[in-house]
Amino acid sequence: MSLQLSRPGVDPGRGGASGGVPRAKVSPLSGFLYRSPRARLAGLLTAPAGWLVLVYIAALATLLITALWSVDTFTGKVSQVWTLDNIKQALFDPVYQGIALRTLWIAVLVTVIDAVVAIPLAFFIAKVASARWQKLLLAAVLMPLWASYLVKAYAWRNVLAEGGLLEWLGAPLGVSSPGYSETAVILTLSYIWLPYMILPIHAGFEKVPGNLLEASGDLGAKPWTTVRLVVMPLLVPSIIAGTIFTFSLTLGDYITAQIVGGKTQMLGTVVYSNVGAANNLPFASAVSLIPIAIIMIYLLVVRRTGALDEL
Repeated sequence: MSLQLSRPGVDPGRGGASGGVPRAKVSPLSGFLYRSPRARLAGLLTAPAGWLVLVYIAALATLLITALWSVDTFTGKVSQVWTLDNIKQALFDPVYQGIALRTLWIAVLVTVIDAVVAIPLAFFIAKVASARWQKLLLAAVLMPLWASYLVKAYAWRNVLAEGGLLEWLGAPLGVSSPGYSETAVILTLSYIWLPYMILPIHAGFEKVPGNLLEASGDLGAKPWTTVRLVVMPLLVPSIIAGTIFTFSLTLGDYITAQIVGGKTQMLGTVVYSNVGAANNLPFASAVSLIPIAIIMIYLLVVRRTGALDEL
C-alpha cells in the first residue's frame, strides 16, 4: 500500500494556486516556429545565406563590374566608362596567355605531386599504423598548419638558395638546387598544400571497410589489384576533395612566386602588381576572373562525374 501525503485543500494533480508546477508562458513567435518547420529552417539559413550573398556573390559582381571599367591615361584614376578592353587583353594578349597557361600547369603539377605523396601516406596512417602511431602521424601532418604561410615560404627560400640545405645534402649525389625558379615554386607549393590533400584522403581510407581488403586478398587479388579495383573507386570522392583545395589554392597564389619564383610570373603576381605599382584595378580585376573561371569549370566537370554527391 502506498501512502500519498497532501495538504488539506490542495489537489496534487493541478497546478497554479492549488500547489502544482505552473506552466511556462509560450510567446506567439515560439509557438509559430514550433508549428512551422519551414519557418525554423528559414530562420536558421537567413543569416548564413545573407552573409554568402553579401560577401561572396556581391564581391564577385563588384569584381566583374570593375573589370569593365578603365583607367584614365592622363590622371591615372579609374573611369567608370564600360569597356571590354581589359578582358580582351587578359584573354588574348600572348604574354598573359602564357602566364595563364603557366599558372594552370603549376596548379595541375602541384595537385598531382600532392596526390601521389598523400595516397600512400594516408593509407599507411589509416590502415597500417597502430592506433598510437596514427595519432602521432596525424599530429605530424597537422603540425605544418600551425606555422605561418610566410614562415614556410621563407624557410623553403633558404633551403633552395645557392649553397643552401638542398644543395648541401645533394652535393654527394651530384644534385644541385633549382634556385629561385618555376621548379622552386612547384616544390614549395606542393609542401605547403600537402596537408590539405592528406586529410580528406585519410578520411576516405577510414571509410573503407577492412573486410573488403581481406576479402580481396582471400580471393587471390594482389595488393596493387586490390588498390586499383577495390580501394580507388571508393576513394575517388576524397581525392577530388583534396584536389579542389590544392588546385584552387595554387591558382590564386602569388606570394610563393614572389619569394622563391625569381622571374616566374603567375596570374596572382599579375593581379598584385596591377593593384600595387601599376595602380590598374580594372585590369587586375579582369585577370582575377581567369582563375575564378577555371576553378568553376573544374567544379562543374567534377559535379558531372557525380563524385561530389558521395562526399
